[in-house]
Amino acid sequence: MWSHAINRRSERRSARAMHIHLDPLGGIAGDMFVAAILDAWPELAAGLGEAVAAAGLPEGWTAAAVAHSDGTLAGTRFEVRGPARSPPSGAFAAIRERLQHSSLTPAAAARAIAIFGLLAAAEGMVHGVAADDVHFHEIADWDSLADIAAAAWLIEALASQNPHVSWSVAALPIGSGRVQTAHGPMPVPAPATAKLIEGRVIIDDGIGGERVTPTGAAILRHLDPTSSPGSAGLKVARSGHGFGQRTLPGISNVLRVLAFESVEAGWTDEQIAVITFEVDDQTPEDLAVGIEAIRGAVGVLDVTHMPVHGKKGRIAASVRVLCRRESLDQAIERCFSETTTIGLRWSWVQRAVLARQTVRDPQAVRDPKSAVSVKVARRPHGPTAKAEIDDVSEAGGGRSERQRRRRIAEAAALKPKRGAPRER
Repeated sequence: MWSHAINRRSERRSARAMHIHLDPLGGIAGDMFVAAILDAWPELAAGLGEAVAAAGLPEGWTAAAVAHSDGTLAGTRFEVRGPARSPPSGAFAAIRERLQHSSLTPAAAARAIAIFGLLAAAEGMVHGVAADDVHFHEIADWDSLADIAAAAWLIEALASQNPHVSWSVAALPIGSGRVQTAHGPMPVPAPATAKLIEGRVIIDDGIGGERVTPTGAAILRHLDPTSSPGSAGLKVARSGHGFGQRTLPGISNVLRVLAFESVEAGWTDEQIAVITFEVDDQTPEDLAVGIEAIRGAVGVLDVTHMPVHGKKGRIAASVRVLCRRESLDQAIERCFSETTTIGLRWSWVQRAVLARQTVRDPQAVRDPKSAVSVKVARRPHGPTAKAEIDDVSEAGGGRSERQRRRRIAEAAALKPKRGAPRER
């Protein structure tokens, strides 16, 4: 039985920003991630077995969280057991089809497919085959299917409880040695794992073996965590320990979870890249096309440009690009391919981001033909709303009509929903 004292003081948890930090003391694997989340949120265990069975776990197989202690720390293990039988097809296309036709919720199934897809893409890159043709030799067993299905279901459950949840992960232990695979001995981390953790900070704590498994790396890639939880008005709300199957010398083989809730500040801190450069030999019309192409690149958050005086008194365009950490190389490549610049500058910066959500209610504007999307931001002194101008102007009319539609939509977005708990 669970031996956790759960803090139920506040029933407004879903209204607050939550940040979940992963601390891979022993490493990270699919079962360790599931166990750590269940150790921190034991109430989610009630629906997990049904969700895993829905993913196609055969009759006679069980998946359960069990209490575990290594003599130093106490926590949880996620164990999948069943009779010996042939494993599921390890082909990505077959696994995807199984999940698509499972009774998992569409959102949980989509997450599971996305995690498998990331793993398939990495395996395909290192072995030179298309993702759909990848055969997961090392994870073609029911345990791994259950681990990923359970992880997807838990991530979605947490996201549905709190739309403002974010993730971070501490430095990953690199490990060392060799791991036996269907392709023969491979270095640690395995080639696909190495692809999946590109851009991540690693540490060498002197303990060998495989410390980050392919499933653990794929889950991290799906979550796209930052490297730090930040510190703006956070309090520790929950913690959990998820144990792996190995015993490590001198250290607990555990993944720790720390869940933080915002107290006063409704923002999270994250690190992004800033790219800047100047262009003085490209026509304005062509540069405008190039800037739009940069803005449309994956991971680019914003692009701005302004006139400046450059060398020899020339009027030039100064361009600034904001992008996510993992998209820096692609954004730089796009800048070089879409503009005439032959050199640029980039740096890391910290930014604070308010928790926000987009509300789209067809009834809010009393117009059956169109709805207005409204972005609601949670500010320290209360929420604010901003209607999407494209939606506001879609139905036509002059300025007064746009103002009316905006006013109605924003007021409806800020109106407390019936039955929703009030802020106190």
